[in-house]
Amino acid sequence: MTFEPQSEFLRVLTERGFIHQCTDLEALDRELLRGGVVSYIGYDCTAPSLHVGSMVQIMLQRWWQKLGHKPIVLLGGGTTKVGDPSGKDDARKLLTEADIARNLDGIRQVFSKYVRFGDDATGAVLVNNADWLDKLSYVDFLRDFGRHFSVNRMLTFDSVKLRLEREQPLSFLEFNYMVLQAYDFVELARRHGCVLQLGGADQWGNIINGIELGRRTLDKQLFGLTTPLITTASGAKMGKTAQGAVWLNADQRSPYDFWQFWRNTEDADVGRFLRLFTELPMDEVRRLEAIQGRELNDAKRVLANEATTLCHGAEAAKAAQAQAEALFQGGGAASASEAVALPAAKLAEGLSLIEALRLLGLADSNTAARTLIKQGGARVNDEPVKDEKAKLTAADVKDGLIKVSAGKKHHRVLKVEGA
Repeated sequence: MTFEPQSEFLRVLTERGFIHQCTDLEALDRELLRGGVVSYIGYDCTAPSLHVGSMVQIMLQRWWQKLGHKPIVLLGGGTTKVGDPSGKDDARKLLTEADIARNLDGIRQVFSKYVRFGDDATGAVLVNNADWLDKLSYVDFLRDFGRHFSVNRMLTFDSVKLRLEREQPLSFLEFNYMVLQAYDFVELARRHGCVLQLGGADQWGNIINGIELGRRTLDKQLFGLTTPLITTASGAKMGKTAQGAVWLNADQRSPYDFWQFWRNTEDADVGRFLRLFTELPMDEVRRLEAIQGRELNDAKRVLANEATTLCHGAEAAKAAQAQAEALFQGGGAASASEAVALPAAKLAEGLSLIEALRLLGLADSNTAARTLIKQGGARVNDEPVKDEKAKLTAADVKDGLIKVSAGKKHHRVLKVEGA
């Protein structure tokens, strides 16, 4: 018999496709019906921003708060020094304290867009696990907590087992990551009354460790719930494109590029992404995902506008759509908004199209740019260019701008200055 949740959170999240696994769904449902439950998700500080690959967890915390519960955003100022081996073949590059602090500040900016921080019953709390991990005494920690972990069991978790099966080295430093993450859960249970850890499916083993440690050291029932790992219909990893990661901070990825990422969603993913990455009512989602043919582009624009509004605000979403419409008008005037500045002197002897494609982020290497040109995918002012030695000159400037395209969906603008 299929379990039908009674709590609003589990009902909504089940319908929208967020739930992959839960340690005890029925017991968690009863806990949620009491109201005011505290949960957390951890984010390590490995880059100056999070990217779209973290959006499922971020939206999960947004729904958690919206439906009456308190979210904790845990930033891994401490665990970043160790590195999570989950899903990786190589050890994470060790960052300096200054790198971690800078990344932490950048990631902190993301969450003010999605959750409301405050001291009230549902106000989000932001914490840094360096506050307790940096103060641990190694020998005392091993004696008090290390004895609760079975190495035999730890070797069966995917984060360790898969690395060993591929005969990739796993350092003792990384092996300790799951122990520290488990301790985070216990510490948050003590400090904030947190009873639920949320995370991606790849965190299941780490979450289970925390639940067991809580039972052994606090004699308390804790819960874990994971979301499915999201890939596109073609199998690509969510949040990665040929142009690089789709960052959530505007200084890492412009609102226009962010909007375009969602507008370029594969047809088969539109409905699923509307469920996960927008707050549209499900009746509207079902209407949009039923659209077929060319009209599906309307649903993609709705997805792009809704996702961009959440991340960058309604004005940024409106401006991104206006710019996209101008750029997609073949032969029409391109928008100067979000354009990359180019000194006119660079055109005096000609700017190679290969360099222009790299400058605009339409190719990540000279080889990729040459391949794009040879395959007929490069355009200048909507005209195809197949000569890999082609150069941009003053003759290509229209109203102070040069429009450069890669394929039918990726367009950028050079704004010529000092002419």
